[in-house]
Amino acid sequence: MDLEGLVVNILRENNILTDEKLHHVEQSSLRTGKGLLDTAVSMHLTDEFKIRDLLAAKFSMDIVSIKERDIPREVVNYFSPFTAQKYGVVPIEKNDHSLKIAIADPLKLEVVDSLAISLGLQIEPVLATNTDIMWALRKYYGYEENTENKTAAVKPEGEVVFGGSEELQEEIDEEAPVIRLVSFIIAEAFRRRASDIHLEPLERKFRVRYRIDGILHEVDAPPKQLQNSIISRIKIMASMSIDEKRLPQDGRIKLKILGKNIDLRVSTIPGNHGESVVMRILDKSSMLIGLQQLGLSMEDEKIFERLVALPNGIVLVTGPTGSGKTTTLYACLNSINRPDKKIINVEDPVEYLISGINQVQVNEDIGLTFANVLRSILRQAPDVIMIGEIRDLETANIAIHASLTGHLVFSTLHTNDAASAITRLIDIGLKPFLVASGVQGVMAQRLVRTLCPKCKKSYKPSAEELKAVQVAIQNEQLESLRFWRGTGCEHCHGTGYYGRTGIFELLVLDDELRKLVDKKTSSTEIKKRARQIGMKTLKEDGLRKVYAGVTTLEEVMRVAWE
Repeated sequence: MDLEGLVVNILRENNILTDEKLHHVEQSSLRTGKGLLDTAVSMHLTDEFKIRDLLAAKFSMDIVSIKERDIPREVVNYFSPFTAQKYGVVPIEKNDHSLKIAIADPLKLEVVDSLAISLGLQIEPVLATNTDIMWALRKYYGYEENTENKTAAVKPEGEVVFGGSEELQEEIDEEAPVIRLVSFIIAEAFRRRASDIHLEPLERKFRVRYRIDGILHEVDAPPKQLQNSIISRIKIMASMSIDEKRLPQDGRIKLKILGKNIDLRVSTIPGNHGESVVMRILDKSSMLIGLQQLGLSMEDEKIFERLVALPNGIVLVTGPTGSGKTTTLYACLNSINRPDKKIINVEDPVEYLISGINQVQVNEDIGLTFANVLRSILRQAPDVIMIGEIRDLETANIAIHASLTGHLVFSTLHTNDAASAITRLIDIGLKPFLVASGVQGVMAQRLVRTLCPKCKKSYKPSAEELKAVQVAIQNEQLESLRFWRGTGCEHCHGTGYYGRTGIFELLVLDDELRKLVDKKTSSTEIKKRARQIGMKTLKEDGLRKVYAGVTTLEEVMRVAWE
């Protein structure tokens, strides 16, 4: 937890910030780009001295008022101006083998440890207000700060302004605004329901894009000269090495936005013009859904519920990256997560932590592969196993044998439709009779954007649209058919869409299908038989949602047209 989050919690514990007041602070913070604490102080809900005293009590630290002291020059000289200004620390007293320093952030343990090692002294931190620290930096180290610009670091048009004229001074002065700017970028992405934040260094600009409802939208970009500072700030937050810029890195950030606990999965990769950063926003509350919220038709929902309740076998979910497979698997686990079930989940990486489920993260660098983990967890006597993805024959073999020895196994494959998942398992080396015996069902899925409820309107489809869908409905229905579209409004940011839902293709194996699988029949024949016994294709399920006014024909054609 960072200092801001800690102080907010302490203020709540002491009833200084009630839930109602915190809500107003968060809303104001999003509008102005200022931090929560700066906002709370500006709203006169607390002050620096109260925060200092509460932190001192929390960490059992002494407090100091630097303005009431006259710090000797020999003590001041223990830190260079760069060190004092960069880390926000001021030496105030030297004893035999210790140096007392004033800090405003009691969480800066790494700074204290680094100073102790570099100086060869015991460091004794005491708490001061940030105003006192800045006053001392100006008095003893010649630090000049443009207070107005630091307070209004993020301007409406996205421009960031810093004080100071010297090159080193500019580097120091920009630190606090960059922290606020990064926080603003993340908070704004969450407010706009983005699933990913893309920070991309280009030749002449530093592009920022949000992926909202599966589509990338470019937003106002920060100045190009802030590129390295922003990337470094994100890497520090994600516990990544800021010195390593030649190799890809992965990290994770945990934070709280608008009262919700959010995880950010961070990935960096080197490029021609700097490191590209992608942050995947993982909202824990979005995964706590049931099968009813997936978007299945009533008929498919009942069938899928029966599959999920089976005592053994494999249930597969297929689709490309970003099609909602993980959400579906977690919905399955949530529906059967009871005290009488032992559930083990193996992923790379584990995206969401769920209470009551044993979750293991694959780490191939140390030999902790899917196959190795699966061998071990079978000795843990689980009832249900979720495998993030079946990637190779070894993993598939263990999974299929687990399903045949009394375990219910959930996993994913990257195939275009449900029938292709069956043939894919055989293609990677599984015996056809094992696939026929172990696989209970396969669900292919895609995500389509749903129409904005505030601005959607019905219209009569064009001749081209009617021609595209007439294979799925009777000719006499065409004239009375109505489609829907979003006109764009403030609620949906002018896109006409708000949120996403799934379209599905659910294949359940019967005796005839198992015989076809055992004979290594093609996916085309398997699909043909599945349709004979009632399977609706992705396209057909999508069209049902078009007719119901849930989405548009363009969306279904974009993700699932044959």
